[in-house]
Amino acid sequence: MKLPIRLATLCFLGLAAGCNSPGTDELAAIDADKADMIVVNANGYTMAGDALARFETLVIDDGKVIARGDASLADQYNPATTLDVGGRTVLPGLIDAHGHVSSLGKLRQTVDLAGIGSLDSTLGVIATYDRSLGDDTQWLIGRGWNQVLWTEKRFPTAKDLDGIVGERPAFLNRIDGHAAWANTAALQLAGIDDNTPDPDGGKIIRDDNGKATGVLIDAAMSLVQAVVPPDDTAAQRDHLRVAMYELAALGVTGVHDAGVSATEVRLYQELADSGEMAIRVSAMLGGLEVLEAFDGPIQGYADDLFEVTSVKLYGDGALGSRGAALIEPYSDDPGNVGLLFAQEQEMAAAIRAAHEKGLAANIHAIGDRANEMVLNAFAMVNDGKPSAFNDRIEHAQIVTLEDIKRFAELDIIASFQPTHATSDMNMAEDRVGSERILGAYAWRRMLDAGVRMAAGSDFPVEKPEMFDGLYAAVTRKDKNGRPPEGWYPDQVLTREETLAAFTTWAADSVGQGDRIGELSDGYWADFIVIDRDYFEVPEAEIWQIQVEQTWVAGRQISATR
Repeated sequence: MKLPIRLATLCFLGLAAGCNSPGTDELAAIDADKADMIVVNANGYTMAGDALARFETLVIDDGKVIARGDASLADQYNPATTLDVGGRTVLPGLIDAHGHVSSLGKLRQTVDLAGIGSLDSTLGVIATYDRSLGDDTQWLIGRGWNQVLWTEKRFPTAKDLDGIVGERPAFLNRIDGHAAWANTAALQLAGIDDNTPDPDGGKIIRDDNGKATGVLIDAAMSLVQAVVPPDDTAAQRDHLRVAMYELAALGVTGVHDAGVSATEVRLYQELADSGEMAIRVSAMLGGLEVLEAFDGPIQGYADDLFEVTSVKLYGDGALGSRGAALIEPYSDDPGNVGLLFAQEQEMAAAIRAAHEKGLAANIHAIGDRANEMVLNAFAMVNDGKPSAFNDRIEHAQIVTLEDIKRFAELDIIASFQPTHATSDMNMAEDRVGSERILGAYAWRRMLDAGVRMAAGSDFPVEKPEMFDGLYAAVTRKDKNGRPPEGWYPDQVLTREETLAAFTTWAADSVGQGDRIGELSDGYWADFIVIDRDYFEVPEAEIWQIQVEQTWVAGRQISATR
């Protein structure tokens, strides 16, 4: 550090004991503060509180930012390393406030059916993957099919799969993870036949003759999941590592893992202890059964690389599979109001159980009935007052205009995923009609009402590319620029608000806002270097931004593991 001004002056004049007469180079070393690294020649942006701050120089020591400023700041320091980014744009590392880390890693080792435009093409991909597997007893596992994208627009059947995989059991999750497609062999192993009753919170899809078709909604999926051979611990560990390094390459320096097991908590801690954590993870315990194994939160583990501060609970299913719980029936399916997973008293008891152990409750709610029920439960627990925890509703997709105000009154954070709007716009209004859609994906209405928010992707339901999410929030268009004016464009966010949603707001939503999410003094030096200026490029190019470097705590994360 710098010598005190008086001592430095006395040394320069040769009047202080113990001071030799220094040369010019030695004087420079005396005058310069030490730092591990300085980032120079940066076109830097960070949210600093509620304001957008610019910088050219970033000074880092012991993994944290100690100074931020213009080019002249570099002259005050004597760094061990200088990173010259050549005028490229530097942003805080992005935080994905809702993702499924293990599921992403596992998807990379199974069959990915996302984005395929027909049933026949989907079956072709499955057939190719089937040929790569071993004997007929090995399960065929995958994810990503979406009948809304298919020309047929219908749910698939077990018979569709039987003709491809034969006697091999197959179990394929829908893109949203709230429905699954099984073949006859898998149904038989699970003991599902035409007479099997629907479980609470689930539905076995049946044809006009009452026969099970092979599609299972929400809780019904567990009937087959119970007989799928589980991954061993080594495989689970690898799923986490694979996903974290992929996310780091995409500019993600932190993720809120939405529903982890006790085993995964232990694996994260082991990865952190061994220096294999590529990014920061704030984990939500996966339900009340997992909560029972914990005495309270885990905070600040391994220099804030890992935390457990909340419990993930479920209020309903998903819109695409018509499992989201609605107050009135689906506009395109009269008589169907979706699936409510709990009643208000039951949900309130679950919230209390989380709070009693010092954990927030993060509750999946997509339909307006589910959001209403969850808000009512929070009001019960908190006597109608703002929550003392960072309680969140995950997704908060279809909300009545009256309930939007209640988010703010109860201080419940809306954890939203911008790409859900652009993925769902081809079917959302069909599901809920022209009136309810006004409270759907209503980010601007929420923000204007004073609702705290945090943004994520919900990978692997959506792709984990973060700039897809920033583009969707700013434009409400797909990558082809449709619709030209944006889908309900009055609900867009500004570029500043969107960056905050993926950085400072996300960090605040799990109680990390005092040390993560911005590039200010005392914050962890988590930052990315990108190939173009997020604030200056045309809107149409935001999703095309490429991440060139990712740094966590002042350490560059390599794309290789």
